[in-house]
Amino acid sequence: MKYTLIYFLFVFFSCKDQPTTSEKSDKIASAEEIQAEVETTYYFIRHGEKDRSTDSNDPSLKKLGQKRAENWAKVLEDKKIDLVYSSNFKRTQQTAAPTAKLFSTDVRLYSVKKLNDVDFQKETKGKTVLVVGHSDTTPKFVNLILGKKKYKDIDDRNNSNLYKVVIYKNGKMTSSLTQHPL
Repeated sequence: MKYTLIYFLFVFFSCKDQPTTSEKSDKIASAEEIQAEVETTYYFIRHGEKDRSTDSNDPSLKKLGQKRAENWAKVLEDKKIDLVYSSNFKRTQQTAAPTAKLFSTDVRLYSVKKLNDVDFQKETKGKTVLVVGHSDTTPKFVNLILGKKKYKDIDDRNNSNLYKVVIYKNGKMTSSLTQHPL
């Protein structure tokens, strides 16, 4: 009798901590709810390698830069990009074009003098967005969204940074920086 009572208590308390089927589905729903809490996602890249053989202030991409632009489209193909933004320079527009084409959207222009302005914030809220910029404007743009100076200017020889900023509905933000060399 004593062992039966101990066994019963052991089984009772062991089972009490085990989640029921509905509790398990609640945990899955919680993970889905967390994903649903994402408000806006931004991806930031610098333009591909530009043609330095010209004195132009607005050079086009060289072949390696064009290859990089195509590669960015492959890197971002599973991200479901809603909007693509570029500064008003040939090299940034040429870098943005393959991704915009992949997602059947136009390349929208932004002013490098008006980063993260009210209009941009309204247009991008709740979207997944690619922004193509420059060695100085890209980290500056990311920092403005984050509200703090986290990232430094990009070295002029580096065209492989991918910044990601996620803004959640509760106002929290996360950011990351990864390298995608060719």
